[in-house]
Amino acid sequence: MDVNKLILVLLAILLPPVAVFLHRGIGSDLVINILLCLFFWLPGVLHALYIITR
Repeated sequence: MDVNKLILVLLAILLPPVAVFLHRGIGSDLVINILLCLFFWLPGVLHALYIITR
């Protein structure tokens, strides 16, 4: 795992939408992540980790 991915994983735990934005940019993944974070924090974190690690 390189340093960039490690930073994104840490950021995904703290601020999931920011991590998804930095990894994928503005798009459907970011909108989905923001909606998941609005419902609860954990689904947003899991989605962000999935986006970053796939």
